[in-house]
Amino acid sequence: MRRRPLSGPVPRLLTALLLAVVASAAWAAWLGWDQQRDVQPDGSQTGPYEAWQVIGLVVTLLVPVCWAAFRGHAAGAVAGVTAGLTIAAAYDWSDDASGLFVIGAGMVMVGSLAVTAGVCALIGAVGRRQPPGRAHE
Repeated sequence: MRRRPLSGPVPRLLTALLLAVVASAAWAAWLGWDQQRDVQPDGSQTGPYEAWQVIGLVVTLLVPVCWAAFRGHAAGAVAGVTAGLTIAAAYDWSDDASGLFVIGAGMVMVGSLAVTAGVCALIGAVGRRQPPGRAHE
């Protein structure tokens, strides 16, 4: 007897929750430890994150997002990663006295929503092009 994959709201909710936890953990692993701004010789400040840290975060999250999209849980992937990154950014930056961390967290939310939705749409388009019987094996 062949087992049918679970469908309905519970697996989608679990996917979203799992990816929210993964996104928050990835934020902590790649960006959460770096809190120091770099002072340049001219006195300007950069950071605290380096480009390689952000690229590492994106590549790390690409794997579970693609997995979820291939499994037909694109909405959970988009919602989970967006929520996880937004919550992690807001928590990480909440000690900013200027209050501008809210704008930064909003930008993280919009950016992660757009990129994750785009990746899921691309995966969905590729999945639809597969011959019948090959999709979602």
